[in-house]
Amino acid sequence: MRINCLACGHKVTLDDAYDNFEGPVKCLCGAMLEIRTEDAMLKGIMLVEPRPRPAPESKRMEGAAAT
Repeated sequence: MRINCLACGHKVTLDDAYDNFEGPVKCLCGAMLEIRTEDAMLKGIMLVEPRPRPAPESKRMEGAAAT
């Protein structure tokens, strides 16, 4: 089965494991697609908005000598 990425138009090839599937698929462009298939037929597709990652907290060592 092949689906077109909604973000870039790339053809994403899916094997038989996706014939009855509901969940995320990632395109080469990095876009996440939420798909639903039944009997090797695409029933639904949606572009998933990326969730912003929380900024990493700085890890300062307490009691470390300042240089």
